[in-house]
Amino acid sequence: MTKSIGILTAGGDSPGLNAAIRAVGKASMNEYDMRVIGFRQGFRGLMQNRTTDLDASALSGILTIGGTILGTSRDKPHRMPVGDQVMDMTDAMLETYNLHHLDALVCLGGGGTIKNAYRLIDKGINVITLPKTIDNDVYGTDVTFGFDTALTIATEAIDRLHSTAHSHHRIIVVELMGHNTGWLALGAGLAGGSDAILIPEIPYDIEVVAESVLSRSRAGKPFSIIAVSEGALSTEAAAARAKMVARIAKAKEADDKKAKKAAQNALTEFDTRQISSTHELTLQLEQLTGLESRVTILGHVQRGGTPSPADRLLATRLGTACARLIHAGVFGVMVAARGEGTEPVPLDEIVGKRKTVPYDHPWIDTARALHVCMGDC
Repeated sequence: MTKSIGILTAGGDSPGLNAAIRAVGKASMNEYDMRVIGFRQGFRGLMQNRTTDLDASALSGILTIGGTILGTSRDKPHRMPVGDQVMDMTDAMLETYNLHHLDALVCLGGGGTIKNAYRLIDKGINVITLPKTIDNDVYGTDVTFGFDTALTIATEAIDRLHSTAHSHHRIIVVELMGHNTGWLALGAGLAGGSDAILIPEIPYDIEVVAESVLSRSRAGKPFSIIAVSEGALSTEAAAARAKMVARIAKAKEADDKKAKKAAQNALTEFDTRQISSTHELTLQLEQLTGLESRVTILGHVQRGGTPSPADRLLATRLGTACARLIHAGVFGVMVAARGEGTEPVPLDEIVGKRKTVPYDHPWIDTARALHVCMGDC
């Protein structure tokens, strides 16, 4: 019998999503004569049975297009806003899955999507995920598609900011995306020749950063480029956050729901306040160094536009491997990039985990060898 598969994209948009959709769809149809449908707006589309046929015509010409032709959302299957309520809609999603006689559901997304897809396995849905995010923080894969494009955009931005920093003898602080990991800031900072790179994995001392800027000034280099990950924290802020996380863990262990909720709310409020921390960092540096300082926040421009050739290749490799796994009846896995090949990694080995930058990672060793300030020494 002809197999039928569904595809959805969830979480933030990312370059390479359409390349992955195309690869899964074309390989499934051409190699295995499968029927392919797409669900619009992520898991919400699966709940509402909002579908589109992903035939040859629909997949034509989308390889180079950014974003996702299916649309996306951050809705969670077990906490779906419905009217003025938040409900568990996993049963409704199972109904849609069975209505279309699907043999598999392919979910393209990052860590949050993997968690949500994993929940559907308990309902009897055959799930396969592909690792997508510009943050490169999905555990269990060498790299995620979307990262290379964002890295290229961020590096080009840093390249351009050098002109202003040099001409006006300024400190230019560039905030890069990355959530709570520093892959993007570290990679773009190195590739763009940043003088300091601040990432979440290494809490920074503002005095150390200021001294590195002043040291350059004394050496006849009266400007500095500082690449900052959006999740970077000072040593004081990192310590405060760690205490909040510990309180949540303690309340969870004691099964104290009230204390857990209070601690989680405090952490959410803390993280919200940190949104403006890059502006504060820039003001502090101006005060400590006496040098004019400016901040540039790249924001969503980093994940827009045409995907890079590397991301197109990666998404295509993962997508075709996904079709092979579905044909072989392998489910409950993420299709991970492993060297130049791929590997199915069981979702229960990666769900809830995040790939952070190791303290001894070669990129960090490289930065230190170049005397790039990492904020800690």
